[in-house]
Amino acid sequence: MNDVPSDAESPPTEDPRPGGLRTARSLVVVNTGDGKGKSSAAFGTAMRARARGWPVAVVQFLKSDDWVTGEQLMAEPLGIDFWSLGEGFTWDSDDLTRDEAEAREAWRHGKALVEAGEHRLVVFDEITYPLNWGWIDAADVEATFRERPEHVSLVLTGRDAPEWMTDLADTVTEMRKAKHAYDSGIAAKKGIDY
Repeated sequence: MNDVPSDAESPPTEDPRPGGLRTARSLVVVNTGDGKGKSSAAFGTAMRARARGWPVAVVQFLKSDDWVTGEQLMAEPLGIDFWSLGEGFTWDSDDLTRDEAEAREAWRHGKALVEAGEHRLVVFDEITYPLNWGWIDAADVEATFRERPEHVSLVLTGRDAPEWMTDLADTVTEMRKAKHAYDSGIAAKKGIDY
């Protein structure tokens, strides 16, 4: 389980960064995988961008606006525009067609945010799920992300990121689950999980 190289007891003495680094007007970051931390990492990036004075927006696809999450409680006082446009967990749904309609509305709203170009960072939290379920048009999402204004960065989260998304991304991090509290019967904890 230890991924640290065997020579970790010695600090690096040579700069590991590649030569010829350049700046980019924007980046696409994907947080995927079956491990915890995809959304948490995205919100950390959103707070960092906001601290730098960037206009930031978050669109959540599965979390309901009826829920009170720590992310939203922290984002709003910082001036991060925040929309939870989902219906909640699909296994709790009485009507998946309503969930699908909500996902389409969340995408319509998120697409408009990207195209308007008023936010330097737009986080699409849990976007991979409605994409993979066919609830939103993958071709439209891909085209919108590829053709975004050059100053708009994106952070995209969710398990099973489609290949086109990871190909488009500048940075892809795959969170790997080594152990999760759920596995031993522990429910989500306020302040840690939401």
